[in-house]
Amino acid sequence: MTYSGKNVAVLGAGLSGTAAALLLRNKGAEVTVLDSADEAKLLKSTLDNLRARGVTVRTGSAAETESASFDLVVLSPGIDPASALAKNFSSRKIETIGELELGWSCVDAPVVAITGTNGKTTTTELIAQTLNACGQSTIACGNIGKPLCEVALEDRDLDVLTVEVSSFQLESIKTFRPAVSVWLNFAPDHLDRYRSVAEYRAAKLRIFENQTADDVAVINAGESLPKIKARPVTFSAYTNQADFRLEEGFIVYENQPVLRMADTKLRGAHNIENIMATLAVGLARGLTFEQMVPPLQTYVPRPHRCEFVREIGGVAYVNDSKATNLDAVEKALLAQNRKVILIAGGKDKGFTFETLRALVAEKSRGVILIGEMATRICADWKDAVPCEIASSLADAVERAHAIARSGEMVLFSPGTSSFDMFKSYADRGDQFRALVQALPK
Repeated sequence: MTYSGKNVAVLGAGLSGTAAALLLRNKGAEVTVLDSADEAKLLKSTLDNLRARGVTVRTGSAAETESASFDLVVLSPGIDPASALAKNFSSRKIETIGELELGWSCVDAPVVAITGTNGKTTTTELIAQTLNACGQSTIACGNIGKPLCEVALEDRDLDVLTVEVSSFQLESIKTFRPAVSVWLNFAPDHLDRYRSVAEYRAAKLRIFENQTADDVAVINAGESLPKIKARPVTFSAYTNQADFRLEEGFIVYENQPVLRMADTKLRGAHNIENIMATLAVGLARGLTFEQMVPPLQTYVPRPHRCEFVREIGGVAYVNDSKATNLDAVEKALLAQNRKVILIAGGKDKGFTFETLRALVAEKSRGVILIGEMATRICADWKDAVPCEIASSLADAVERAHAIARSGEMVLFSPGTSSFDMFKSYADRGDQFRALVQALPK
């Protein structure tokens, strides 16, 4: 698509919206960025940069009632299509695309796209590290790190793009077509945005929508998916009915051992599947297992993902702040051999914690709850395991420190997002780590 001379509205002044606006200006478009937040709540340096590049910026109620005519609207993934800001344009039938679609239209390299409720970031990093180590230049981008529009603006000479894609990004695609798609898993999430689990799932399934028989779909064999056009490659740590499977601690492909998990720095069945998906992508890209195994053995997971922080008096403290949904908490608990003092809770995303009741009772000796959902989670679990409600994360860490016994673990795995109390899951995890480091020996 040609954007030169087009009058384009970009909804959202965050990272993705800014990247989209700057890319469009580079392509010769007239650009207006609109954000419902008051200007004082937005990053001044970002707004100054946009205006210096010739981008018009409108905020607050003026953004939501913008009446000018536009040729195209670009929706940032953080902007709900049901919001007043977005409806102002959809009600006028103005063509709308997402930031992912815009970036896709401006890049030449083939795309490996990764989605799933959990494990997206780890798998995206694993794939990028492996491809780069094997001589195929790539960058991890999309829902992780740089928005795709920013990568498109940089116009780098890359062999392939490794793109983490969320349901929010997939909602608004039109032609986005990954050469290799990856479906890791699915579990209920984001019910504060979607009307139902089915609507959330339908958004994620769009990753396969434009693929053809010339493309590859790397899919979890344990998932029930509709018929897809791409050639499937399956993986599972739980069933033998898959191309990549687990046998006596080894990842096996076509009955041949490929990689011993004990030789990696990743633990847990969920990470076994992340590695399986990475191997499948490499295979689709023409790599050999001999090439891929060394970088997979050296990969070190990012912070906030079952990250060991410290041991005090025989009690291990683990930061799993990236656990922003129930499936992530479940995987974290299943991976533990010690009795757990669990710290959980956060923003109300519209789902119940009742489904974790039995597992929490089995794995935990006590639970300490924080945030908007603390009272609701307590109601779900209090008859199965002792629960306390803390006034803050600092209070929760102090309470956990007081009751944890030698040989146990304090696991910070919130099970929901952080925005009721923190800037992000990373900010939340950083604060947990600092609080633990400050505890007396």
